[in-house]
Amino acid sequence: MLAVVPRRLQRRLVSSFFGFTPFAGGTYPPPTRTILVQASNISSTNKNSISTKMEKQEQQSNKTSSTTIKSNPGLNKVQELMRSDSSDGWDKCWEQGLTPWDLGQPTPVMVHLHQTGALPKGRALIPGCGSGHDVAAIACPERYVVGVDISDKAIKRAIELSSSLPNADYFTFSKTDFFTWHPTELFDLIFDYTFFCAIEPDMRSAWASQMKYLLKPDGELITLMFPISDYVGGPPYKVSVADYEEVLNPMRFKAVSIVENDLAIGPRKGREKLGRWKKFISQSMM
Repeated sequence: MLAVVPRRLQRRLVSSFFGFTPFAGGTYPPPTRTILVQASNISSTNKNSISTKMEKQEQQSNKTSSTTIKSNPGLNKVQELMRSDSSDGWDKCWEQGLTPWDLGQPTPVMVHLHQTGALPKGRALIPGCGSGHDVAAIACPERYVVGVDISDKAIKRAIELSSSLPNADYFTFSKTDFFTWHPTELFDLIFDYTFFCAIEPDMRSAWASQMKYLLKPDGELITLMFPISDYVGGPPYKVSVADYEEVLNPMRFKAVSIVENDLAIGPRKGREKLGRWKKFISQSMM
């Protein structure tokens, strides 16, 4: 027997599935303000109180995240598919509509960076692009974007959704294995979101090595780090800033900035950080 699920409940189910709530009408939340307080004006007692409060909030956020992921039957199904068939698991997820990582719209922070002129121009790459919303969102005459995904069904979906867009001349999609790909041209910008957390943790060093290979010497890597949590298992696998530093620093990447993602969607707030990385040249090499 089939039951009709009210839209509000649908949104709640999707929210619990992968930590986000879709926005009605495709609107994005406004940027939030960051308030800086000079440390010297805070007493030692208040500092300890603030630190303790922040730690408790972070622990509660991680606990909620862990409980949500462990108790989610939909996410368990994704993990079962990946364990049973690692080669075609992602295709099966797309075939069965098990794509909780897909927001159904561009990532708000990338739209914001694009609209404010804060993204490098030239050639851009989005690995694990899925249905391609981010690819189409940042493509423009000054930036040609390539979206790659290992799932043939994801790429077909991306082409179906975006082939008639007015900026379609400025992006393309390719069914490609990111780890073995050798394009003829390198990139000025690479954006990673829900790709690093989707791969097996023992593949992260290979991920960093390929990032180094694909990025131009003066290019920029942007990582939207998610999920920052304490649960065990995956995909998605938990991440931390240290996880990125551990594999990127040996590849001579240095973080230019790492900040909270104020435009994170729904329950992902507080569990995402935006990292911007550049290759650096040591003094001994100069």
